[in-house]
Amino acid sequence: MTLSLGRVFITGGAGFIGSHLVDRLCENHVEVVVFDNLTAGRMENLKKWLNAPNFKFVFGDLLFYEKILEPLVECETIFHLAANPEVRISSTDPKVHYEQNVLATFNLLEAIRKVGEVKTLIFASSSAVYGDAEEIPTPENYSPLKPISVYGASKLASEALITSYAYTYGFKALIYRLANIVGSRARHGVIYDFIKKLRENPRKLEILGDGTQTKSYLHVEDCINAMLMGTNLNHEKVEIYNVGSEDQVTVKEIADIVRGKMGLNNVQYTFTGGVDGGRGWKGDVKFMLLSINKLKKLGWKPRLNSRQSVEKAAEEILKNE
Repeated sequence: MTLSLGRVFITGGAGFIGSHLVDRLCENHVEVVVFDNLTAGRMENLKKWLNAPNFKFVFGDLLFYEKILEPLVECETIFHLAANPEVRISSTDPKVHYEQNVLATFNLLEAIRKVGEVKTLIFASSSAVYGDAEEIPTPENYSPLKPISVYGASKLASEALITSYAYTYGFKALIYRLANIVGSRARHGVIYDFIKKLRENPRKLEILGDGTQTKSYLHVEDCINAMLMGTNLNHEKVEIYNVGSEDQVTVKEIADIVRGKMGLNNVQYTFTGGVDGGRGWKGDVKFMLLSINKLKKLGWKPRLNSRQSVEKAAEEILKNE
């Protein structure tokens, strides 16, 4: 894949998805500037590039607008991946998602407007914007969008801000609505949580909800491929793409996979029963599967299905943690 991105600015580049994107771009000799406050990201994820001539790390927080301006100069492409990804805190501390997702996006857009050199903004949104969609698989033009978590609402609000700024201030925007992305360096999510719990107690595993929650999972390498292909081939002012696999697995199946990868037998599962009909937490979308036909028409398709993605991610996390 030929990458014509110019100088690239990545918010959240020390995090899970961001650091995998950095790997791919730096390997292809793209000039990369990472902007991260390291609350979720880790410098260890970037260690192989710290002395590379095409890499620069800037410690900064998107909540401080003036800190964004200087490192953004001469950057043509932005991947905006910085966010608080923990959906569960929506119901207990909604201000976190407003500040770290919506306000942070607004500040970045204001910096783009001020600097005036950015040609393309790529945003990592979420399947959570759809809420409990009545159409499965859910296409990008599904409506009305009714997110059931503050996290989902914050992503949808960010999408709207990005769209309006793109049309008003003359840059292109690509919005990727991601399924559950899994793989090495992940520090949250069901696979990471199960591994952590089973290490603490290999005989018992608490599973949030009733275990029947059924969702799509995609390996991070497939996710990066999708984002770069869409960026390379898109010519619209604003475009939205779903990114996910074409099948699903249940939470209980994930527990079985993780238990198997850890070589554990006779693990007792206890289900919390969940809220609102067996959800893991307030705002948890119980059934999710995205239509990826739009992105497939560009030539992309996932190499791994949901189960294979979970299996590979479990192996990677167990190996590297």
